[in-house]
Amino acid sequence: MLPVQYISRMGQYAEDVVLRLNDAFERERDSANAASMAAYMRGQFPFFGIPAPRRVAIQRIVFAEFPRPINPELTEAVTGLWALPEREFQYAACDILRRNAGTLTPSFLPTARILIESKSWWDTVDALAANVVGTIVQNDRSCASAMDHWITDSNTWVARAAILYQLKWKTETDTERLFRYCLSRGDERDFFIRKAIGWSLREYSKTDAKAVRGFIAAHETRLSSLSKREALLWLNRSRSLKSLD
Repeated sequence: MLPVQYISRMGQYAEDVVLRLNDAFERERDSANAASMAAYMRGQFPFFGIPAPRRVAIQRIVFAEFPRPINPELTEAVTGLWALPEREFQYAACDILRRNAGTLTPSFLPTARILIESKSWWDTVDALAANVVGTIVQNDRSCASAMDHWITDSNTWVARAAILYQLKWKTETDTERLFRYCLSRGDERDFFIRKAIGWSLREYSKTDAKAVRGFIAAHETRLSSLSKREALLWLNRSRSLKSLD
C-alpha cells in the first residue's frame, strides 16, 4: 500500500492511475523474477518481477479506464510514477508518455530532462529520447535548439538523449545535426555515448546508406571502434546477405 503522505500530494487523475497500477503490479509480484531482473540491471533498481508482455497488458487495461489526460495531469502522473521504487513504475511512465506524446508541447522538455537525469539507465533514457523528446522536437522543429544544448551537457545521459532523439525520423532526419552531434562526441570514452552514436548512425543507414558510409569514411579517426562497428552493422549484414543471393 502506498503511503497516504505520498498520494495526498497528487491530483485525482494521478492518484487514481498510480493506485490502480500499484494494486495491479502488486498482485503480479514475483520475487524470483524480480531478483533476476534487478541483477540484469546491475542491482540499480528493485522490480516487481513482472515480464514485459504481462506488464504492458496490465497497463493497457489500467490506462483504458481513464480518459486521455490533459498535460498537467499527465505530468503529475508521470512524476508520481517516477518517484516510486520499483522499475516497472518508470516503464509505465514511459509508456503513458509515448501514448500521449503527440499532445505534449515544448514546455514538457524540462520535465523530460528531469526524468532523463533521474534514475538514469539506458532502458528509460532511450525510451524517453526516441518516443517523447523525439516526438516533441519533430512536431516543433524550433525545439532542436534545445538539443544543441543537450549534446554538450556534462550529464552523459542527457547527451545520449540528444544523439538518439531522431532515431525514428527516417527521411525526416536532420542529417546535418545528427552527424554534427556524433562528431562532437566522437572521442567520448563513455560506453553509452559511443554505443548511442553507433546506434543512431545504424538506424539512419537504413534510410541513407551512402550518407552514413561517407560520414564514417570522412571521420574514421574521430569515431571510436565501437561506434563504427555498431554504425556499419546493418550495412555489412545486408551486404553479406546480398553476396549469398
